[in-house]
Amino acid sequence: MKSAPKSPHIGTLNEKPLHEALKKWYARPKDKFEVPVDGSVVDIVRGKLLIEIQTKNFSAIKRKLEKLLPNHKVRLVYPIAAEKWIIKEPRNPKDKATRRRSPKRGAYADVFYELIRIPHLLANPNFSLELLLIQEEEVRRHDGVRGWRRGYWVTDEHRLLNVIEHRTLRSIADVAAFIPAGLEQPFSAADLAKTLNKNKGFGQKMAYCLKMAGCIKPVGKHGNAILYSRSKS
Repeated sequence: MKSAPKSPHIGTLNEKPLHEALKKWYARPKDKFEVPVDGSVVDIVRGKLLIEIQTKNFSAIKRKLEKLLPNHKVRLVYPIAAEKWIIKEPRNPKDKATRRRSPKRGAYADVFYELIRIPHLLANPNFSLELLLIQEEEVRRHDGVRGWRRGYWVTDEHRLLNVIEHRTLRSIADVAAFIPAGLEQPFSAADLAKTLNKNKGFGQKMAYCLKMAGCIKPVGKHGNAILYSRSKS
């Protein structure tokens, strides 16, 4: 049975529920948890593989990854909410919590929103990225001061309900697989976004990451738009 250590270790005292649940789900027999390595505390050590679970904000883990990668195989595990239910806690004791399903649906390609912060790591042979499509609950409470854009509702925590499926990126070819098969060459970031039914900003982020990974290369311009083609393997 998968289980993380019962006693608190360095790095676990402020652990969020989603991170903790994913660590338990990902664990295998003989894994070691919260292990000091080269001045950092690593979530899971599996033989010679270092595993870090990051639920958001790749900027926060960028320096840690850069420090570990020269001497270690490192896998970054990142969850994407394919389905989400939003729970609003009662504003007073007489009320009841509400629960509704969010219309938003996450997909593997959404990782490029975060990868823009560490695109140079994609070409590092010591780096791999495992994407988890999950079902989760997002718990919100009424703050009264913060969160005015959401009517002063702020997110307290995320809870894991289920891991639907997962996909591991181990090579440049795995990253290049995100390029739509029917996309004509050369193409712009806008063409890439349109094919994926995303906005232009997403297309620019994805094109930059693919370029940094060595999957595509600039081949010219059309007006102000840079044109790309697939790099030869």
